[in-house]
Amino acid sequence: VQLQASGGGLVQAGGSLRLSCAAAGRFVGYYAMGWFRQAPGKEREFVAALSWSSTYTFYADSVKGRFTVSKDNAKNTGYLQMNSLKPQDTAVYYCAMRQRRHSSGSDREDDYEFWGQGTQVTVSS
Repeated sequence: VQLQASGGGLVQAGGSLRLSCAAAGRFVGYYAMGWFRQAPGKEREFVAALSWSSTYTFYADSVKGRFTVSKDNAKNTGYLQMNSLKPQDTAVYYCAMRQRRHSSGSDREDDYEFWGQGTQVTVSS
């Protein structure tokens, strides 16, 4: 299984970006996906997660109401839509996928077995 994260870049505060996570080797429609981020000098933290069926989503308090996590099964790709970006959102963003089919989303890194390589998001003030 390979996950390829993309869509990062430099954006001004208040702007938007959409991150993509293209999966190869398995069908995203069967698996829960999550997004995490790591800012310079900080530990990696949970951002958002999506259940395998896309029925349930949940978010870190810091991004709730601004970020939206989703999947497009036809494109075999997960997404993180980020609106109203703030300088404190600056980080490397990672997508992840759980091992088991039909699992729920999780805010725990240890629950994810497959990880993308990360994409840099920089928000200027």
